Amino acid sequence: MRVMVNGAPLWFDVEGAGLVPDGEGMRQRPTLILLHGGPGFDHATFKPAFGALTDVAQVIYLDHRGQGRSGGSDPATWTLAQWADDVKGFCDALGIEKPFVLGNSFGGFVAQAYMQRHPGHAAGVILSSTAARMQLDLIVKAFDRRAGPAVAAAARTFWTDVTADKVAPYAAICMGCYTVNPPPGGIVGRSRSIVKPEVLEHFSGRNGEMWGMDFRPSLGRAASPVLVLAGDQDPITPWEAAEEIFAHLPPATSMLKRFAQCGHGTFRDDPQGTFDLLRAFMRQ
Repeated sequence: MRVMVNGAPLWFDVEGAGLVPDGEGMRQRPTLILLHGGPGFDHATFKPAFGALTDVAQVIYLDHRGQGRSGGSDPATWTLAQWADDVKGFCDALGIEKPFVLGNSFGGFVAQAYMQRHPGHAAGVILSSTAARMQLDLIVKAFDRRAGPAVAAAARTFWTDVTADKVAPYAAICMGCYTVNPPPGGIVGRSRSIVKPEVLEHFSGRNGEMWGMDFRPSLGRAASPVLVLAGDQDPITPWEAAEEIFAHLPPATSMLKRFAQCGHGTFRDDPQGTFDLLRAFMRQ
């Protein structure tokens, strides 16, 4: 399905009912909006795992502007501000009130921009395997810790100057260590993702917005509860980045969970532990 949001047709999918029978009435369940990683990928890696949460929530998969099956081909609109405003605009278009918003990896950058630009709009925000700023030396150190100096060197080469033609070689060398227990064929859903490496180059290239972003100053003004998830084996958004996010959030309404023996996207290596925590967060 697609809906026009801020001048672009955004593709989304829905799993689970928003209204469920409760005795003689109907009960509204929370809506969980999933913001995928990349940029330049789509929602496919969330499926089928997040279907487990339809026992407590309506789950919405959203492809960011310019990515996946969504429209929006103007690179001038491939910005964190626009992607964040699209989350708010998407909710306005569909009448979604007080959603829970989960941003994984790059989706976590968008979620932080959304928190900054639309404070209090969400019932709660989950920042999964993400960072408030990107630190190349920290990333290289984490790759070395996870897979050794050769892979760390390849990661440094790629992230120092991201271009579209380097994405496939980087994936072959480095992305196998994103998770601790990858299934045959790599990360579930990656092979069926629609890949647009030009969006990655635009955002994460040498002069891209990713290297200048820094959400630390705005995190202390978070007006919604925030849950931060991190894997202790994550090489691209290391656990130190999650601790930095948490250190700048309001302590009374924030929680950090560091998962042992988990990589990038804790739902991949520990789905039960991750989803049990998400259920508890949405129920409270």
